[in-house]
Amino acid sequence: MTRLAGVGLGLRWEFLEEVLDGPTLDVAFFEVSPENYMRRGGWYPAALERIADRYPLVTHGLTLSLGGSEPPAPGYLDELRAEVTRLGSPWHSDHLCWTSTGDRVLHELLPVKHCERTVSIAADNLRRAQDLLGVPMALENISWYAHCGAPEMPEEELLCRILERSGAGLLLDVNNVYVNSQNHGFDPRRFIEALPLERVVQLHVAGHTRVESGLLIDTHGATAPDPVLELLAFTVQRTGPVPVLLERDNFIPPLPELLAEVATLRGVYEAALTRREAWLAASA
Repeated sequence: MTRLAGVGLGLRWEFLEEVLDGPTLDVAFFEVSPENYMRRGGWYPAALERIADRYPLVTHGLTLSLGGSEPPAPGYLDELRAEVTRLGSPWHSDHLCWTSTGDRVLHELLPVKHCERTVSIAADNLRRAQDLLGVPMALENISWYAHCGAPEMPEEELLCRILERSGAGLLLDVNNVYVNSQNHGFDPRRFIEALPLERVVQLHVAGHTRVESGLLIDTHGATAPDPVLELLAFTVQRTGPVPVLLERDNFIPPLPELLAEVATLRGVYEAALTRREAWLAASA
């Protein structure tokens, strides 16, 4: 699998032209959701190809419905493969969730039941997608707010078993871990330590919102707060130099503000890698 490192940024419409026509930015890569560009012609594919000439691109999907009982349609996978290949992504990632039923796409990342059946379904869908896309697959943990039926196993065991059975990589979203830990009452560091960190190919970082009830909502609409940055540092110290991606999808500020947050994440990332050397030496 191609190795990337450093801190990247999710590419969004709000600043696409600034990236396209502006000076070279201090970002390690951009992440693209290919569903936003598939079946478009003219300016859009040409713009992405120009950006791909200047920056590495990684694709991150929204609609594979890897936890859904119906496998992704072959025609859709053919179109997705063409887009992933065109953009030169070293892997493709999507979420452990379901997003569609029949011909209906619900445009929500809906939670799966923590059970043996989900292990079988998600692993089979991951293997099938990987075979048809022609690049390695990575599975992302989601934020969720209620169990989808009585759980048979904790989330970390569910993830471990799916990854082992499918052979996929892990896209570990540390903000999602933090949000879930606060909403469901578990230790986020112990959760991360229980995962197969050798399978991590990428990390996600984002901000969230606390509503009046006290519940945290994964909005991708705020600056990543200190507890999430601390969890990022804890994780990088254990994974080593895997690529980190800043996500922002709501209340998107001007590009210079996003680049300042990228710089903050880079400082956290580099400090964690420095501590990793001492941590490994002490563990030897």
